Amino acid sequence: MSDRTLNLDDTLYQYLLDASLREHPVQAELRAVTHSHPLAGMQISPEQGQFMMLLINLIGARRTLEIGVFTGYSALAVALALPHDGRIIACDVSQEFTDVGRTYWEKAGVAHKIDLRLAPAVDTLDTLIAESQAGHFDFAFIDADKANYDAYYERCLTLLRHGGLIAIDNVLWGGRVARPAEDVDTAAIQALNRKLLGDARIELSMLPVGDGLTLARKR
Repeated sequence: MSDRTLNLDDTLYQYLLDASLREHPVQAELRAVTHSHPLAGMQISPEQGQFMMLLINLIGARRTLEIGVFTGYSALAVALALPHDGRIIACDVSQEFTDVGRTYWEKAGVAHKIDLRLAPAVDTLDTLIAESQAGHFDFAFIDADKANYDAYYERCLTLLRHGGLIAIDNVLWGGRVARPAEDVDTAAIQALNRKLLGDARIELSMLPVGDGLTLARKR
């Protein structure tokens, strides 16, 4: 028994993966390719990807949003969990990074589910709202520039249906959120975490998965 979350050393973390990870072969390939990337730390962990796939199935998601794609592992995970006619609108600004993911989306047979939009995510989300798409999405994953997290959250909340789910990455920010902020990214995450705690529009859970994952269910 324990009254707090267990710390994972390398041995126990490897056990967790060995005992529970069900990773599509193409996911494993993409993860291996990204591991050698200079910014590899931006990729979510495989167990987080699997957890998000479970969430997609639990809520019966069909239309989803992704804010921040990087090399495409999280989009691949969500796309694999969606039904054949499910769709992701994936927002990023990097052709270089997302081109890595396209190859593996095709290889896994899910590229038709991913609508990649290369533009500032706020612009893409505002366009969707202007197109009367508010309340039409089931799930959103936010994992992009931290200074804009609040802007992404507000727009995703507008676009989600009641009962829809937002997953927000990096909310523990390597532990830096527990100390006085020394940079704008840390301050932005701290501010959003405080806001979510008091936001009556959602049901809330912050989980120590990966670098911290907050789940916000729209009431």
